[in-house]
Amino acid sequence: MTTYGGRCHNVPMKAERVVCERIVFGDGAIIDIKVWRVPAQMPGSKHFLKYLLFYGKPALRLICYDNERGKGDHRHYDQHEERYGFISIEQMLADFRSDVEKLRGERI
Repeated sequence: MTTYGGRCHNVPMKAERVVCERIVFGDGAIIDIKVWRVPAQMPGSKHFLKYLLFYGKPALRLICYDNERGKGDHRHYDQHEERYGFISIEQMLADFRSDVEKLRGERI
């Protein structure tokens, strides 16, 4: 059994890891990307993925895409939270990267 976890996520479930990546920048910022294929849809989502895409610094979330149980697909940008129209893993990763690049002011 694989347990996936992160900020506000700690749900034991059989899951297949699809993406797991961590980048630490020289300024202390972190990108942490975790995507799992799960056997049942997360409440509020219409796909069989559980994900957490985080960009920030220790104890400071700047950008986060996730599908927290019951909330469905959404993103946090600084202090704002909004629904996210999930299309595919590839599109979500591209959208996340674009948000991070805008905030950092550089390509990553």
